[in-house]
Amino acid sequence: MTIIDWPLAERPREKLLSKGAIALSDAELLAVFLRTGIRGKTAVDLGRDLIEQFAGIKGLLNASRREFTATRGMGDAKYAALQAVFELSRRAMMEPLQRDGALTSPEDTQAYLLHLLGHEHREVFWCLFVDNQHRVIASEALFYGTIDQANVYPREVIKACLQHNAAAVIFAHNHPSGAAEPSQADKKITQRLAKALALIDIRMLDHIIVAGSSTVSMAKLGMI
Repeated sequence: MTIIDWPLAERPREKLLSKGAIALSDAELLAVFLRTGIRGKTAVDLGRDLIEQFAGIKGLLNASRREFTATRGMGDAKYAALQAVFELSRRAMMEPLQRDGALTSPEDTQAYLLHLLGHEHREVFWCLFVDNQHRVIASEALFYGTIDQANVYPREVIKACLQHNAAAVIFAHNHPSGAAEPSQADKKITQRLAKALALIDIRMLDHIIVAGSSTVSMAKLGMI
């Protein structure tokens, strides 16, 4: 039986239109995105398979092009579309940080960084560059690492800050292990960066640890 043979209220697209996206399961949401299944499998079946294969939505979004397109029924077009949807979502999260008003909501900042880094399987060191009014100038990854470590070089951080003419910065990096507690290495590099930035009169506002679905502010912990 194909989805078109299902009762109208049970079809993912119609269900979304009548009840909203929140009413759909992960597999049903993927089915709406996929639009069609493959021989012997509906789009919902295919969505379930993808979730199982990649160990959840997070793993699917983080899959490489090679991994994604190696799956039956998945090709470059679907990979490009999925990445575009993810990037649009990321930019939507960024918008509140780029409006004319100053960056005054730690919750918006942490939600954006969680969305940005929470799915990563390797450590990524990220930086938000802000001006004197705490408006975001730029947001970019500075260093990529392994599953448990990313080497951070203060000289390169300073170079990036000067290129963006930043007055202050917010750093973030993820812990793929899911452990939110700042490590000794985190504390040491934060102190090194703070000292280096102070020499060029740039303030470090925070260093946020992203771990799974949670975030920890080192500023709130009194470490900055």
